[in-house]
Amino acid sequence: MRLAIICDYLEENWHSMDLCAQMLLKQMQAEHTASIQAIQVLPTFKRRFQQIPQFGKQHFAYNADRLLNRVWYYPQYLKKRVSDFDFYHIADHSYAQLAHVLPPERTGVYCHDIDAFRSLVEPKKEPRPGWYQAMSQRILSGLQSAAIVFYSTAEVRKQIEHYQLIEPSRLVHAPYGIAAEFSITTGSQSDVDQEIIKEIGTAPFILHVGSCIPRKRIDILLEIFARVRNIHPKLQLVKVSGEWTQSQKQQIADLNISNSIIHLQGLERATIAYLYQRASAVLLPSEAEGFGLPIIEALACGAVVIANDIPVLREVGGQGVIYSPNADVSAWVKTVTQVLSSPTIAPNINLRLNHAQKYSWSNHAQIIAQSYLKLAGMEN
Repeated sequence: MRLAIICDYLEENWHSMDLCAQMLLKQMQAEHTASIQAIQVLPTFKRRFQQIPQFGKQHFAYNADRLLNRVWYYPQYLKKRVSDFDFYHIADHSYAQLAHVLPPERTGVYCHDIDAFRSLVEPKKEPRPGWYQAMSQRILSGLQSAAIVFYSTAEVRKQIEHYQLIEPSRLVHAPYGIAAEFSITTGSQSDVDQEIIKEIGTAPFILHVGSCIPRKRIDILLEIFARVRNIHPKLQLVKVSGEWTQSQKQQIADLNISNSIIHLQGLERATIAYLYQRASAVLLPSEAEGFGLPIIEALACGAVVIANDIPVLREVGGQGVIYSPNADVSAWVKTVTQVLSSPTIAPNINLRLNHAQKYSWSNHAQIIAQSYLKLAGMEN
């Protein structure tokens, strides 16, 4: 079977989506070559609006190019390559509009969460302009046309079924895994960015890995850090990935914490693993997630994780994580302070490591491989 792994444009900077596609491709090519030839599909990102003098440097030009590539160039590219493959796996549901140019009975999509459809299912909570809703509807109809829809957690399935987005019979549970770099054993630090090691220094720090979009509740993270820093003046906040919004920049200034924040971008996995290993605690105050990859990556590195007490993070983190109430800054400050003062209050390290080992990219790929073989009538 020739299976196309249809990936996001790297220029979108959705690192978790890129990781999922990379790990699936890697495991398919390492473990399933006898039955499946997995091939990456990723066209060149075309910059049109960004080439326009003066206008091209504006963020709007970048977003316009993203839209143009998604809705026009990528579908046109796929149309020319449809006959090159037997089955098609769209690695990110926000690209599900591509399913419209593929044979639906031979196409699968991985649905990581339902954020892309929030304006359709909860329009009062997330009002969007008409053009955005039209685009979301096209993405959703592409997802709904697929023969298989994979998902990562029971919570995502619950939301899919609640809003009746997909027929339950087409849903397949395929949890994420942990890349090899995320381990408690540091190994050789030659793989770690030495400049980062110098920048971090020896001072204690709390760590956040992820974007700065609203559901990540970076406002809560910054408030927690500012209050804890009043108790532990040498504490730093290391923020990996994401671009500060204007309101977040203003909050940092108002809290007078800019000198205690280290903001890092574009890190290799080995360097992120080093940060997990060194962190006094890893914080995830997100109010919504599809999975929460940093939880299991951090646990695999032996880190103490404090996460928001929401169903999906409890599902993923199990008993290996400390939970704090949603948006309750005082409760979070108390928990973080206790962990900094007495790290032994955290779940036992063996419990944390053992829980992380439940997640495997090999198992993830096995489930997806078997699903396509079954669809083709080739299941062992």
